[in-house]
Amino acid sequence: MTAVSNAMPQYAPQVDDEEFRCLPRRLQELAAEQGDHPAIYDDNGNLTWRQFVDQVNRVANRLIDAGLQPGDTVAGLSENSIPYFTLFMGVLTAGGCMVPLSSMAAGDTLALMINDCDARFLFISRKNQELITPLLDQLENVAPQQRIALDFQDNGWSNFMDWVGDAPSTRPDREPGADDPFNIIYSSGTTGVPKGILHDHRLRSRQMDRFTALGFDNTAINLVSTPLYSNTTLVSVLPTLFGGGTIVTMGKFDARKFLELCEKHRVTHAMLVPVQYQRILSDPEFDRFDLSSFKVKFSTSAPLRGHVIAEVMQRWPGNIIEFYGLTEGGVSTILNCAEFPDKWDTVGRAGEGCELRIIDEDLKEVPPGTIGEIVGRAGAMMRGYYKREDKTNEMLWTSPKGEVFYRTGDMGRLDEDGFLSVLDRRKDMIISGGFNIYAEDLEKMLLKHPDVADAAVIAIPSEQWGETPLGLVVRRQGSATGTDEIRDWANQQLGKAQRLHDVELRDHLPRSTIGKILKRELRDPYWKEQQQQERG
Repeated sequence: MTAVSNAMPQYAPQVDDEEFRCLPRRLQELAAEQGDHPAIYDDNGNLTWRQFVDQVNRVANRLIDAGLQPGDTVAGLSENSIPYFTLFMGVLTAGGCMVPLSSMAAGDTLALMINDCDARFLFISRKNQELITPLLDQLENVAPQQRIALDFQDNGWSNFMDWVGDAPSTRPDREPGADDPFNIIYSSGTTGVPKGILHDHRLRSRQMDRFTALGFDNTAINLVSTPLYSNTTLVSVLPTLFGGGTIVTMGKFDARKFLELCEKHRVTHAMLVPVQYQRILSDPEFDRFDLSSFKVKFSTSAPLRGHVIAEVMQRWPGNIIEFYGLTEGGVSTILNCAEFPDKWDTVGRAGEGCELRIIDEDLKEVPPGTIGEIVGRAGAMMRGYYKREDKTNEMLWTSPKGEVFYRTGDMGRLDEDGFLSVLDRRKDMIISGGFNIYAEDLEKMLLKHPDVADAAVIAIPSEQWGETPLGLVVRRQGSATGTDEIRDWANQQLGKAQRLHDVELRDHLPRSTIGKILKRELRDPYWKEQQQQERG
């Protein structure tokens, strides 16, 4: 059992005149500068900046007293709450590396992740107790006294506040450097051990520097409704904290509750995923809420459809900025929807300091307008997959000049203005009769139908073509339009090689907690059925 090493390769290009922004140091400054200003709200209360930093320091000092060494990992499994935010910042302040875990992971996979990251401490919430209890005997590095309950009392667990006890609220005598580990975020995975994406303090510093220009100062009020184990969440949370703003956090997303909190707290910023926009806009009371305090809303994790952007721009005050990127870093695009209304079907242009290329199957760069795999490099790039050098090397592409780019696994194309369209995951591309079909193009067409509320296109087996596209749609409430009618309508407007084999209805489409459609879950039944038929 060892602490996370900072000796791993650094793939990010050097940045001239870079100023390292140390978040733990900044928190100490804010306790003095912003003492009585609200720092964070949750469903159970709030803390001022002085109270928040005092509690962060107490957690940090308690961790150090319990044996946490610089670079040691601390695992957390909880919905958003003041205690969980305090823990996250306390780990960083103690010089540790935070590992926020997803409750979406299967039990055995969760145990594998806790062991894989060498976690010495485990903090959980009551909602996750039933999930974690059967796994405790499998945890290799977490001693019984290092199992901490954030919001409950039970045998075998130390209660968080009791565990913190009378630890001092003074600043610990530790400060992480730019190369030190910040967090490990695990990629989604359903088999084996998902890859642990290791971020250092340099990456987070560069991200915070980039986001400062988006209004994350001490007047910002950021409503956080996505979980902390997602990089989607952290890229807006961290600059809010660094700027001395206010976090309003939700333990679980609910569209009506979101609107109520926006009005109550005069929210200025929010990072949302596309499905959240759809649910919020669909609330029958949406237009009665006062959202005039909004300055900007962000969207990421999946392309935000042009018709959704149009509706948000019309009905919801403030601009929309869409981001596309990887948790691993390297790729970063920005679409300012107010500035580029004619580019709403793209995910924008390369962000500051980011270089984008498109490469073909032979790993050669292709010109604008040509479809290929998206690769990128930027100032913010992970140190690598934790203890998985082989997997790290698999995602690297080296240019003829020797520059290291990250491969996204996404197919896309750049237009003549440098705007990027993301078409599909490389592994999700449909190859029918030798033609490449991109589900994104077909899904956009289905969503133009007035009776279609949601849509996904997947590959299913075909004796004639090898595989063929199937549309899965959710109809708008009250619609009785038939699947044949929807299929024929779409096929009339699609190219001959793109046409849908069929359309099936669904009550809903399965999604991850950050809104990505789980296409593997949709595809599996069709391919398993074919395998069973082949076995006879």
